[in-house]
Amino acid sequence: MTVETNPLLTPSALPYALPDYGRIRADHYLPAFRQGFEEQLAEIRRITMVRSMPTFENTMVALERSGELLDRASHAFYTVASADATAEIQAIDEELAPLMAAHQDAILLDAALYWRVSQLHDQIDALPLEPEQRRLVERWHREMTLAGAALDESAKTRLTELNQRISSLSTTFEKNLLADTNELAVVFDDAADLDGLSAGELSSAARAASERGLEGKHLLALPLFTGHPALAALTNRESRRRVMEASRSRGARGGEHDNRGVLAEIASLRAERAALLGYASHAAAVTADETAGTPEAVERMLRDLAAPAARNAAAERAALQRLIDETEPEPFPLEAHDWAFYTEKLRTAQYDIDTAALRPWFEAERVLHDGVFAAAGRLYGLSFTERPDLPVYHPGARTFEVFQEDGSALGLYVLDLYTRDSKRGGAWMNPIVSQSALRGTLPVVANNLNVSKPADGEPALLTLDEVNTLFHEFGHALHGLFSEVTYPHFSGTNVFRDFVEFPSQVNEMWMLWPEIVDAYARHHESDEPLPAGLVERLRATETFNQGFETSEYLAAAWLDQALHALPSGDAIDDVAAFEAAALADIGLDDPAVPTRYSSAYFAHVFSGGYSAGYYSYIWSEVLDADTVEWFRENGGAQRSNGERFRRRLLGVGGSKDPLEAYRDFRGRDAEIAPLLQRRGLDH
Repeated sequence: MTVETNPLLTPSALPYALPDYGRIRADHYLPAFRQGFEEQLAEIRRITMVRSMPTFENTMVALERSGELLDRASHAFYTVASADATAEIQAIDEELAPLMAAHQDAILLDAALYWRVSQLHDQIDALPLEPEQRRLVERWHREMTLAGAALDESAKTRLTELNQRISSLSTTFEKNLLADTNELAVVFDDAADLDGLSAGELSSAARAASERGLEGKHLLALPLFTGHPALAALTNRESRRRVMEASRSRGARGGEHDNRGVLAEIASLRAERAALLGYASHAAAVTADETAGTPEAVERMLRDLAAPAARNAAAERAALQRLIDETEPEPFPLEAHDWAFYTEKLRTAQYDIDTAALRPWFEAERVLHDGVFAAAGRLYGLSFTERPDLPVYHPGARTFEVFQEDGSALGLYVLDLYTRDSKRGGAWMNPIVSQSALRGTLPVVANNLNVSKPADGEPALLTLDEVNTLFHEFGHALHGLFSEVTYPHFSGTNVFRDFVEFPSQVNEMWMLWPEIVDAYARHHESDEPLPAGLVERLRATETFNQGFETSEYLAAAWLDQALHALPSGDAIDDVAAFEAAALADIGLDDPAVPTRYSSAYFAHVFSGGYSAGYYSYIWSEVLDADTVEWFRENGGAQRSNGERFRRRLLGVGGSKDPLEAYRDFRGRDAEIAPLLQRRGLDH
């Protein structure tokens, strides 16, 4: 293909260098990747062939300038591969996986490049470097060393083989999970079996069935995590059981989409790779370059939290069992598929709150504009203008231009709200264009959620959890939009994995902040605000059911650590037995409180970037809870507070040590007490 026929081969002429998705076809991607590989390797050769000694300019700057075509193709493609993975896109993804791994190794393991970076690193104190320049040298040296650049050639060859195989298996895991999740969507022939769902939820289920040619039926698609939002409302116990059983069987029921063998091989190969790099386990290799430092530090935290969480979950289970015994004509032992339903009954009884009944107050457009965007306006002076003239990768995605308080352009924000069969589960943020002063690029970021699409003409009404998720993911988007770095290596969310969730978790606080929730939480028909006192009661429930929620999360985080604590040579023969033993070890093996993700559908760690790092959510929450305290102590949603948070934390990306940036913002290290109080673990 030529630059005339393939729009990826030249920089986009659209605003903000947005990929021209209106012209990009699936068959454009592989040629662009192949040319991108060739161009970057040629650029690396030019760096290593320089006869003069390494300088920051001829080595580090040249390195950061390299690979622009590959970056352009990668950002454009992987946005689509996660949000609209058609069969053609999946096939490309499978072919690309080992090629990308090999290319990354060709750079990170390049002995001549490593020598030049090491020379700069060895004399770093004598070089006249700005702080961001110094950190760039440090990070490249650290990352190349951890990647295996100092290994001998035979070890490098084996390392490259391992990386390519792991990459291919990760793509297979995601493909299997998407297919099995679609196949296991639960079909109901009789609407009466979905008693308890709202009219809007029923219409969404009918629409989902219709889109699959199942006219007159209803279909509940499965989210990524173990539970399902409908479990809190379905009155029919058998319906709840069917939904939970389908969710928990994903990737582990035999057949072509079974992920158990895939994940066992991934874990084994990761352990071998860690040993090759000189680490006792994959978890040790990962945490060596995170703020945690060691898997032992992670284990201490998880064990410290697991005991009180399990204790609280046991008390919650006893309360739910009493409710069943007192209210059901024929009482039965509480099971996992019952927990959410009776939790909502108990919440209603104790706090006069029915979270399922709140949906009419959370109309999606109003939540977005008068909630999420308005909070960003109050705190950071941002404004948003929709740009329907700009091309998107799928008709369900929308693009907004983001402006600063002075009217200057900041970047683009893409929102892809609704679920579809071609979209992977969960919710996420990803960059489409990364900010970099060196390259002269402004940020373009995307948020994806999996909200059920309503029937035509009906409003999209969000659950309380979906509102929280939208605020959370927009926190990631802000991290990308506010990036003010020179080098693309540090742009946006390119920070330590156990720090990346911190800004997004902080942004959740504005969901129930008085001035903000009063503006967006209005009944979609009457425009009435949430009933008086309801918001206060919602805040009062902050620790309600936290034993369950903390336990299911910690179980998944512990499972991730156990899977990746294996030494080289050990293998997982029976995934179910391995999980059971791991959860018993930490005391989180209550059958009524299943792990948030079981191994066979744990996409975070087997097809995402969280392997041995799922602990990062709770690790980051220590910083988050401490930051929420700071905002409360300093007047809340004020421009001055937002500006401080933006300039000292969000904007620096990875150009500064994250804990140093936190101390700069907070004035001290984070304290754990606010987290313990938030989750009810302080007593």
